[in-house]
Amino acid sequence: MIRIACVGITVMDRIYYVAGLPTEGGKYVANHYTEVGGGPAATAAVAAAKLGAQVDFIGRTGDDDTGKSLLAELESFGINTRYTRRYSAAKSSQSAILVDAQGERIIVNYPSPDLLPDATWLREIDFSQWDLVLADVRWHEGARQAFSLARQAGVMTLLDGDTTPQDISELVTLSDHAVFSEPGLAKLTGITDPHQALKKSQTLTNGHVYVTRGARGCEWLANNQLQKQPGFSVDVVDTTGAGDVFHGALAFSLASGLAQPEAVRFASGMAALKCTRPGGRAGIPDYDQTCSFLSLAV
Repeated sequence: MIRIACVGITVMDRIYYVAGLPTEGGKYVANHYTEVGGGPAATAAVAAAKLGAQVDFIGRTGDDDTGKSLLAELESFGINTRYTRRYSAAKSSQSAILVDAQGERIIVNYPSPDLLPDATWLREIDFSQWDLVLADVRWHEGARQAFSLARQAGVMTLLDGDTTPQDISELVTLSDHAVFSEPGLAKLTGITDPHQALKKSQTLTNGHVYVTRGARGCEWLANNQLQKQPGFSVDVVDTTGAGDVFHGALAFSLASGLAQPEAVRFASGMAALKCTRPGGRAGIPDYDQTCSFLSLAV
């Protein structure tokens, strides 16, 4: 069985479905509302677990009702939360998300200041037990510590390189696979052209660099040559969590030993299929559903 650790944040997503995304101040009415656990590393953990991996989530929550609900949901997917730190008298993080009729969304995240950034306690964990360690950039100290320990143990590392206030260069250097969103890559490099930005990011690491471009697919460098996986054409209902699902699926595929092109295609297919269903997690397909979709996809 593939063993994966996902290190980062878990938040409560409060999702409002609206006809169109607001462009100015005013009052708006949602036609549907739901609450579900979110967060890049946590949702990637769900995706990997849905594929059959043995997954640990390593993060931080408060001991409030929200934190208890977040961990209970992860555990309902078979994810082990034994290494997650619960802070006493602390509030957990949450996000407000607006999703329009085309599946596009606006996310407003509130990272709880009660959850201390310190990650020295990760040194107590044996990282050699996993085949791959994935980390998001929203808990910078956690990612840095986890990747350092994983490298010492000879374990593969994968970074979810989304936007964040901090400079993530050191995290990229520690990554065997750095997978950027377009905004994350542009912020890191100061370059808006994805190809040139990838080349600049490659100077930071001996590992592999990728950029996900939504419906336009994924691009990466192999021997300094640009490789492309086109996006799959699907009827989009909700893009919430699609990037996180991609990262979880890519982690599973790489840990399984798939070559980069096959691993990226599998991850792209799983993320595309997720977009055809509402919800950041309820819409995540399993292994058989993803393989079936890919067998019919052009």
